Amino acid sequence: MKIAIPLAGEKLSMHFGHCDTFALIDTDENGTVVKRSDETPPPHEPGVLPAWLNSQGATHIIAGGMGSRAQNLFAANDIQVIVGAPSNTPEELVSMFTSGTLVSGSNICDH
Repeated sequence: MKIAIPLAGEKLSMHFGHCDTFALIDTDENGTVVKRSDETPPPHEPGVLPAWLNSQGATHIIAGGMGSRAQNLFAANDIQVIVGAPSNTPEELVSMFTSGTLVSGSNICDH
């Protein structure tokens, strides 16, 4: 898996479209983090980030909030969306996700 996490500083950005960078986390078959790279995304415009993350090899995105249109665009790019995640570090989020303990809350985005 390659999990994309939008960042504000070193923690999850609560809205993926407003992030400065994305942490791209590669995991092995056991869910262990094997590599992290932080990448600067192209300018945010509808449809750009899902296609860009797909080209980066992302299979999942963990976000705080994301509108339904964006969720559909990620699905069309074969990227599974997890919304309502807490503002933790990328490594904490991936560890919780791969162990099945990530509890997502409300999707904070309503557009």
